[in-house]
Amino acid sequence: MSILKKINDDLKESLKHLGYDVENINLLPSKVKELGDFQINEAMPLAKKYGKNPRVIAEEIAEELKKDSKFTNINIAGPGFINVTLTNEFLTEELNKLVDNVELNIDKPEPKKVVIDFGGANVAKALHVGHLRSANLGEGLKRLARLMGYTVWGDAHLGDYGRPLGLVELEIKKMYPDLPFFDETFTGNYDEVELPITNEDLEKIYPLASQKSKEDEEYLEEARIITAKIQNKEKGYYELWKRIVDISKEDIKEVYDSLNVDYDLWLGESDSVEYFDELYELFDKKGLLKDSEGAKIVELKEDTDKIEMPPLLFIKSNGSLSYQTTDLATILQRKHEENPDEIWYCVDGRQSLHFDQVFRAARYAEIIDPKVKLEFIGFGTMNGNDGKPFKTRDGGVMTLKSLIDLVNEETYKRIVISTDSEEEKKDIAHKVAIACLKYSDSLPFRGTDYIFELDKFADMEGKTGAYILYSTIRMKSLLKKAEDIKYDKMYDLYGNVEKEIALTLMNLPTVLNKTLETKSLNEITDYLYKLTSIYNKFYSENKVLIEENEEKKISWLVLTKLVYDVNMLLIDTLGISVPEKM
Repeated sequence: MSILKKINDDLKESLKHLGYDVENINLLPSKVKELGDFQINEAMPLAKKYGKNPRVIAEEIAEELKKDSKFTNINIAGPGFINVTLTNEFLTEELNKLVDNVELNIDKPEPKKVVIDFGGANVAKALHVGHLRSANLGEGLKRLARLMGYTVWGDAHLGDYGRPLGLVELEIKKMYPDLPFFDETFTGNYDEVELPITNEDLEKIYPLASQKSKEDEEYLEEARIITAKIQNKEKGYYELWKRIVDISKEDIKEVYDSLNVDYDLWLGESDSVEYFDELYELFDKKGLLKDSEGAKIVELKEDTDKIEMPPLLFIKSNGSLSYQTTDLATILQRKHEENPDEIWYCVDGRQSLHFDQVFRAARYAEIIDPKVKLEFIGFGTMNGNDGKPFKTRDGGVMTLKSLIDLVNEETYKRIVISTDSEEEKKDIAHKVAIACLKYSDSLPFRGTDYIFELDKFADMEGKTGAYILYSTIRMKSLLKKAEDIKYDKMYDLYGNVEKEIALTLMNLPTVLNKTLETKSLNEITDYLYKLTSIYNKFYSENKVLIEENEEKKISWLVLTKLVYDVNMLLIDTLGISVPEKM
């Protein structure tokens, strides 16, 4: 149980003793620090409920709280706002319980099973800057949910089934018409066929093929035919598709690994197809499928709609499945294979209509239990100084690899490390670069667009990943220098800054629960910066290791360890690695 929950539970009992029944009490940070650490606002709603003057109720509560040794400076402001200050004795006692495990200060909700769909990489295409936010947000939420006691599956949900693959195979066929994959008479082992295509080739082939399809209707029609061959598992085309997926997936994994992003499931749209017959039957039984110019659609419009809700395209006129249909089949797949309580989708906010359609259709067909929550977690875009999605200097879409390299180079130029090893410096620079990218990407609320500014991202000072890392490593260094000192108990809080650190540490569960509620990592990044900045103020004002008062020195070391442990917990939640030195 967290420190805050313990206080709130005690307050609830105090009110019950006075004859007031309350479901929950929230101890809120005081708006006027001179009046106290926290504010209790329960007198007003209780006055309304019991028909009494709020000031009278506040006075009753204040008198009751004076019997509690954890409170001091109890006073009433305005119509009934009760201000209280926590005693140093209470705070040190509670913080000492966390010395060996800061996670004791976390309030975990009821356990759930959650699938998080994030990443959304497309096979045979280069990951671009837009994939950063999906990977970053999804990984952070996955780690947070596990920290809070959830069972979680992170799913890459690869785009591996649509027309782009048909276009890629068509262009490969044009380039290498003699490959056995295109020979209907071939009877050998496709696995032994040497494929003269690398991932770099694939990243060039798709844009080329896509452009041709826009200019040549016959080319596009041929791509449609090949797409159907792949989806029908026609021998050579299907085997080539598998090879392309393997090549592309290996490169995608490499990029995600560099971002400390890990998936439990590497499934694609194609993996859901085996559930299509069951899906079709569910929609057909309920009479949801309508004919429309050779296609099958599902009408979704409702009288209460405030915006236009187009029908969902279930089967295209050429017989192939739409992206919406494979998403529906994937929901059915997850029901059978993971049976989650919730499915979260971390996707660009511009796809909100798509998921409105998919979720509504899923409910109509009852393909999943109504109690299962389907949540769209949309995010904004990373933009350039022109306010448009970030691009290369020549105006092209920047790959995620290029973005990482860009920040890597800038970080390498800025960091000063006492090492003669070039390899070690590059490794540290990379970790700092990833920290800068991920921390800066998580600073704004997830739904907000933001401007990518390289100088600010890689800054060693201010609200940056580099600042958080440097400060945390310095804490670790201080504790290492004190490893011969036994510091397992805090004796007191000796100043206002220490008290502020203690109160900030106490607020950890509020930050984690709010992050879980909003599904936005900015609560964590803000908290990390606040806690680190307060600690740095304390560090600059005190010489911990040469302090002559032994109890004070030990108390300061315990406080340092608590801040360090919380920082490390949250840095890991953000998917950031901490180098040994910096």
